[in-house]
Amino acid sequence: MTILLGLEGTAWNLGAALVSEESVLYEAESTYKPKYGGIHPREAAQHHAAELKEVVSRVLTGAKEKEAGFSLTRIDAIAFSQGPGMGPCLRTVATAARALSLSFKIPLIGVNHCVAHIEIGRWRCGVRDPVILYVSGANSQVLAYRSGRYRVLGETLDIGIGNALDKFARYLGLSHPGGPKIEELASKGTTYLYMPYIVKGMDLSFSGLTTAAKEAIDSHPDEKEDVCYSFQETAFAMLTEVTERAMAHCGKDELLLAGGVGANRRLQQMLRTMCHDRGGTFYVPENRYLKDNGAMIAYLGLLMLTSGVTTPIESSRVKPNYRPDEVEVTWRN
Repeated sequence: MTILLGLEGTAWNLGAALVSEESVLYEAESTYKPKYGGIHPREAAQHHAAELKEVVSRVLTGAKEKEAGFSLTRIDAIAFSQGPGMGPCLRTVATAARALSLSFKIPLIGVNHCVAHIEIGRWRCGVRDPVILYVSGANSQVLAYRSGRYRVLGETLDIGIGNALDKFARYLGLSHPGGPKIEELASKGTTYLYMPYIVKGMDLSFSGLTTAAKEAIDSHPDEKEDVCYSFQETAFAMLTEVTERAMAHCGKDELLLAGGVGANRRLQQMLRTMCHDRGGTFYVPENRYLKDNGAMIAYLGLLMLTSGVTTPIESSRVKPNYRPDEVEVTWRN
């Protein structure tokens, strides 16, 4: 049995996990919570540096308690999120991964954070070859596998949907993360207020929508729920339209939702309805594997290791702008 230790720390969530081909053996995390505003990269990196030892220790101790006879010598490689993400956070986790690799004398594997979201979703849902809607803080992309890579069929032209939700939430005076709080307010809205719907071919734009939502709050300060409802409905309809078009273009009838914003129940509902109407199947993993987590990094590292891919120390520099379509997918036919 091959066992990977994965370290995730691209933004505000620090995670570690041990994963085998059959299951997630044990996982632990520690979340950075800003005192005000959004994520402060240096503060998040300092949080990761302070918490890394304890989080990794919890994983190793938990694995020993869960599985009799487990020892450090059974770990075959260390995987870490090489990018994309916030530079200070990425560098902190990469430094720890290199140190563990050298100390244990086992291979190091730098993985793409976005592709890790896709592969943990495919694994947990048992889906083979879907169109993927990947929505997180900084990323909003529609992808599909073709000729050895995950091809980006459409994406945001400015900010990711998660960042859009967080920016609007901060304007309302809500704490980070803003997405769940916007979802709660939106669930109480009843009246749709006009919002700009910006889809350009297969691409999307959320910055104008965010500005319009702020202006709507200024004009209708007592209609917070309706503004949140309108913001969500517009943004998610844009994502659903582009995703449906991708499924039609690719001739695929399976859709996988990935990334932290995928936990939004209204987005899931809209995508599920779209798939049902076109005779397709909608898949979404458990919420714990939608948000950033160590298990997804470990699992992608395991796939890469079994296909013969490792990362030499000299090639392990972080890549804050690492795109998923840069990754050669060696583990799929």
